[in-house]
Amino acid sequence: MTVWRAALNRLRRRLWRWLFFRTLFGEASGGALRPATRLSSTVCIEHEDQLRLADDVFIGHFCFIEASAGVQVGAGTQITNFVSIVSHSTHRAVRVAAGLSGAELDAAVIRAPIVIGQRCFIGPHSTIEAGTTLGHGCLVAAHSRVRGPFTDFAVLAGSPAQVVGDTRQADERWLDRHPELQTTYRLWRQTLSEGRGA
Repeated sequence: MTVWRAALNRLRRRLWRWLFFRTLFGEASGGALRPATRLSSTVCIEHEDQLRLADDVFIGHFCFIEASAGVQVGAGTQITNFVSIVSHSTHRAVRVAAGLSGAELDAAVIRAPIVIGQRCFIGPHSTIEAGTTLGHGCLVAAHSRVRGPFTDFAVLAGSPAQVVGDTRQADERWLDRHPELQTTYRLWRQTLSEGRGA
């Protein structure tokens, strides 16, 4: 009997995963089709019209994106599982704006756009808060709470997140062991520099 029960449970898990925990290719964003962008079917997006995704973005299982003030995600960025990206916060308003409405209430609510650069990696169980700007090539460690502007290639960790490193250092060590990838990496970095007029 236990063998059959285990087989039935395995079948149920596979069916559930097939129906609900699928990564879906292709997304429309900003009026353009993003064929290589992949989102899990479990991603919850509020104010989808204010979310701008570049192509080749990956958003994993059980992520929450609240984009009322605008959220922009650059090409090649990976947002892993259980990540929250919130462009507004009412943490202050629930205390200081009790009974207020309209413009007075809006003044107590924090609203600011979020910009995530190209080829960033956002670790699981992280929160990206209103007003955050991540430069290109950033890495956010798991369980981080990120708020504010951060430069290209920053490694962020903690709650609140702080810069603890630079991804270029780890990239160089890895590329030394895989020289066949150096050309592509250097072309991408050169494209970033040229795009800024450097």
